[in-house]
Amino acid sequence: MPVVKYAPFVDTDDFPAGLRLFQDTVNRLFSDQTTARPWAPSVDIFETDNELVLKADVPGVDMKDIDIQIENGTLSLKGERKFERDEKSKGFHRQERSYGTFVRYFTIPETVDSENVKADYQGGVLTVTLPKKEIAKPKAIKVQVNNN
Repeated sequence: MPVVKYAPFVDTDDFPAGLRLFQDTVNRLFSDQTTARPWAPSVDIFETDNELVLKADVPGVDMKDIDIQIENGTLSLKGERKFERDEKSKGFHRQERSYGTFVRYFTIPETVDSENVKADYQGGVLTVTLPKKEIAKPKAIKVQVNNN
């Protein structure tokens, strides 16, 4: 009978932060310590009157190593934090930062104008701005009331 690797936490993008941290710790315990740990950047998403804004913490990742795509109502955020090995830093005492590839997927509403999405990267924070279509923006309409 073949041995099958059991992976109960394969898709953890939607897990709360505490459970994701637990899953990362369990993976570290049972994985080969010479390989990179899996990781995913923390993300905040908020909405204004005119746009949705996604902010991802990706310190140490070059913008050229980040890929942002929108396809079929899904925004994908992919990238890689590379581990730079040099001869001067052989003797690590502790290595807690995660390296390697990551991917996050987010469903975006139909009210987003996907043709005009912008991205900005400053200080290790990637900001993706998703403008809303004109139809979705709030409008103030004055209603006349008859006093009969």
